[in-house]
Amino acid sequence: MSQLPQLIGAALLLAAYALSQTGRIKGDSPAYLLLNLLGALLLAIDAIRAVQWGFIILECAWVLFSLPGLYRLLVRKGAGPA
Repeated sequence: MSQLPQLIGAALLLAAYALSQTGRIKGDSPAYLLLNLLGALLLAIDAIRAVQWGFIILECAWVLFSLPGLYRLLVRKGAGPA
């Protein structure tokens, strides 16, 4: 099994964290949330295929934690300027 999805997923999560910690993006920005969501999703899919329960729980939780922030951004964007 290729490790490419793992490497990409880890890189996305680490990039989001590094950009946030250096003040380049905010923790509630679309870029941060999308990087987290995509990285965790790739790692979750890989963990599911390998049946690694600890990582399945961790990455699925990471995906779920990213969704409310993305939902709020989409709802706010869909409402238009106030």
